[in-house]
Amino acid sequence: MGDRVDDRVFTRQDRTQFREKTARCLDALASMLADGQFEVSEPRLGLEIELNLVDDACDPAMANARALEAIADPAFQTELGQFNIEINVEPRPLAGGEVIRLEESLREALNAADTKARSTGCGLAMIGMLPTLDEHHFTSEWLSEDPRYDLLSQQILAARGEDIELRLDGAALTGAGGRESLDIVCDTILPEAACTSVQLHLQVDPADFAAYWNSAQAIAGVQVALAANSPFFAGRALWHETRIPLFEQATDTRSVELKNQRVRPRVWFGERWVTSIFDLFEENSRYFPALLPVTTEEDPFEVLARGGTPALAELRMHNGTVYRWNRPIYDGHGDRYHLRLENRVLPAGPSIVDVLADAAFYYGLVRSLALADRPLWTQMTFDAAEENLHSAARDGIESRLYWPEVGWIGPRELVLRRLLPLAAEGLEGFGVDAAARDRYLGVIEQRCLTGRNGTVWQREAVAARERAGATRSEALHGMLADYLERMHTGEPVHTWTL
Repeated sequence: MGDRVDDRVFTRQDRTQFREKTARCLDALASMLADGQFEVSEPRLGLEIELNLVDDACDPAMANARALEAIADPAFQTELGQFNIEINVEPRPLAGGEVIRLEESLREALNAADTKARSTGCGLAMIGMLPTLDEHHFTSEWLSEDPRYDLLSQQILAARGEDIELRLDGAALTGAGGRESLDIVCDTILPEAACTSVQLHLQVDPADFAAYWNSAQAIAGVQVALAANSPFFAGRALWHETRIPLFEQATDTRSVELKNQRVRPRVWFGERWVTSIFDLFEENSRYFPALLPVTTEEDPFEVLARGGTPALAELRMHNGTVYRWNRPIYDGHGDRYHLRLENRVLPAGPSIVDVLADAAFYYGLVRSLALADRPLWTQMTFDAAEENLHSAARDGIESRLYWPEVGWIGPRELVLRRLLPLAAEGLEGFGVDAAARDRYLGVIEQRCLTGRNGTVWQREAVAARERAGATRSEALHGMLADYLERMHTGEPVHTWTL
């Protein structure tokens, strides 16, 4: 979805041609997989962090074009809303102490960007959902200037044939009143922009891709339970990781009738364990109509015959508009091409060390599970893995998850008893230094022992302010100001005080 798309009107012929070109790209991918020519390098950590922009009052700052001009760094790019930007971290090896060096360089890059952005009247906020966003921020005037965002919004609403309904029941804050709920209607997909995430990339050998994808699916609920950092939206206290259900609803192309027919959602966990990466691309092409049917002149088979690297532009464009929580990525550079697994379940923040702790836990655990003699996914149903994700999003670090040979268990106990040793073993297999392994897995361990992640801190901070007499709006703004101060210290969230 990083490719530029000019403003245009799509015809019926565009859609027919795009479907045909996507099918040809899929055939070419099958041929490439059969030839076994994909590049497989040493394991590398790839990272994207979506950020919010806020003004001095901690309200959303609709200023990403101005901020990016001041930052003047190609690593920073636009996102859907004018209050969003994204930093793309150049992939680097996992081995040795690279993760610690990444922490240092990432903090320097974000601090420098924040300083430059402040010269334009806004600062960076690394948080799963900006708590000071409200309904009036979701009108089309706040879409980023790049035409592809408005075009995508139009296409999703056209596919639905009606406005987008956002409905969600929440949970009472500690010491506060009853349950809160969300029930609003929007005529743009801008609520999606409220969902800011961390995306982890791992280049994978095609022969191993199914094992890594299945493993990532199986642990998605655990990841979300530990890292939840999105408890507030539009002034309401909702799920511990509200970003998960809100993203599912904000980009849903189905009408009520299509939902009743069990048509697959655009934001998709999937429906089965897979045996090949080809299964995922094929499902995307088979089940989902095009949103942005932009075609190119390339014939991938002609490119392959010349010994070149086909862009597979139609397949990549279509793949970018099917929002799997663990997504397959095809990419090419020069005369080489490779496959990556993109993990999309984690929220942004709260601090850089928290982000890299979540990353280290994921990379280590997914490797151990993918290489296990008895694969985890042969011991649990796919439905159980999906239910774990939504249970974790709803109840966070105190949720109940299903795990083979254990049954129903809290994520804190599960991680401490079973998963931390596996993550440590996986990081060791990647060649990660003991100091880096212990630093980041130690953060995960302390998060489990204290029961404090970003959501817990945010909810407690808002509840304390409300008990002291603040309104909800005052409490959210005050909490966010405190959050940003602690975010800049770089300390992990389990150490934050109220």
